[in-house]
Amino acid sequence: MNKMSFILPSRDNLKYLKWSYQSIRTNLKTQHEICMYDDFSSDGTWEWMTGISKIDHNVKIFRNEGPTRLGHTLLYDELIKNASNEVVMIWHADMYAFPGLDDAIFKNISRRKIVSLTRIEPPLHPPGPEKITQDWGTEPEQFDQNAAKDFVEDFKKHYNGQMTNGIFAPWAIYKTDFQSIGGHDPLFAPQSREDSDIFNRFLLAGFELVQTWEGFVYHMTCRGSRFNPNITTVGQASPEWLAQNKRSERNFIRKWGSHIKHDDKLLPVVSKKYNIEFILKNLFAVEILNILEPHCDKLIIDNTMTPDFMTDHLIESYIKTEQLNTKFDLKSKIIEYKTNDAIPYADVIVEFDCSNIKAEDISLLSVLPEMITDVSGIGVYEIENLRVKILSLESHEKDLINLKK
Repeated sequence: MNKMSFILPSRDNLKYLKWSYQSIRTNLKTQHEICMYDDFSSDGTWEWMTGISKIDHNVKIFRNEGPTRLGHTLLYDELIKNASNEVVMIWHADMYAFPGLDDAIFKNISRRKIVSLTRIEPPLHPPGPEKITQDWGTEPEQFDQNAAKDFVEDFKKHYNGQMTNGIFAPWAIYKTDFQSIGGHDPLFAPQSREDSDIFNRFLLAGFELVQTWEGFVYHMTCRGSRFNPNITTVGQASPEWLAQNKRSERNFIRKWGSHIKHDDKLLPVVSKKYNIEFILKNLFAVEILNILEPHCDKLIIDNTMTPDFMTDHLIESYIKTEQLNTKFDLKSKIIEYKTNDAIPYADVIVEFDCSNIKAEDISLLSVLPEMITDVSGIGVYEIENLRVKILSLESHEKDLINLKK
């Protein structure tokens, strides 16, 4: 009989975890393994996990003793490493498992093929064609189980067997396939954007990413950090999540050279990754470094008419604050030079004159890889107030697939 391992980290959301655990055990017909990690909770999560493990022998439990949380970016990988089954399911503690979702997974999954279930969510986020919006409550005690099950069973009667392409939680994969690309990138720990990063890598590695419309979850959404009840209220993003989300978005741009992109059904769209160098002339404010730095691989400051101590102060001030938010080495990335001989090699060099930089120039950063891809070839291009020198159109996005490399 097919069995999978549910991969389930949890932090201070015991009410939802109990609800989710019970749905797996009540609604799915096999004793799938449930691997749970208590991420330094203070609400009795570990005590409950310990009790459950004594009566449910298909449960594995682990604990982060603190003093700070590790986050699901790291804990997913730890749980997958310890999972007993070859098929693993990335799961959230605020998800309810509908009957038959395991059948839908095993009907469709194969090597190098990832299967996402269809989410049904209350109207806390914008609607999308990849999910169903239904309000059956935002707390376990509000959940209308009978109405939900009736809806899903009726939906299945009209299901025509069509699959769609896309990927999002919850998703199932073969354990060895997951590990073949090195798992999640610790750059995004404790959370946020780690999923978009690994989805890009799956796509570039040639994995098939599909969604089944025969397997469903009800997802109360974001109870781990963004709407964690111990930090904030439903619908109000927590300061913790806002700060980490900003850090992760900037690190995603540093790594991939672009913002997160996907189609309307959440199939990743991966931009070309070029080796890009910025040359900043007449730099006068740390805020400009803050805007530009994530969008390049090397940042050269050409302040030939400015005293060294002023330029050094700008660089040191920025690095002192921003280095805490990234694993990229900003000291080696940001360089001051006085002669052209000091310019390192890059595929693309973009020159900014900070004294006349405008909003239109900044907006080009979000489409810079596409703009480079669309040009006619190697050469020098004047775009708004930018001078773009393209030395090579070789791209490097496939170098990002495997963390082990």
